[in-house]
Amino acid sequence: MQTISYQPKGVCSRHMEIDVEDGVIQAVRIEGGCDGNLQGIASLLVGMTPEEAARRMEGIHCGSKGTSCPDQLAHALKGGL
Repeated sequence: MQTISYQPKGVCSRHMEIDVEDGVIQAVRIEGGCDGNLQGIASLLVGMTPEEAARRMEGIHCGSKGTSCPDQLAHALKGGL
């Protein structure tokens, strides 16, 4: 199993970890941010390929920040592949 560890930038969350095994996301853990929303996102990503997850989340903005927790997860996945 590979664990991708990522320090997000420009968002409320402080740390992200994504477990990937055999090309499929197994678990997502996020510290900080909007707990309920991030639990929902993490649950939806389990069973998805990292490429598909990154494609779906990349470019999502949170207000005027120019990024979001989903966008930062996409950066983590793309950097960890």
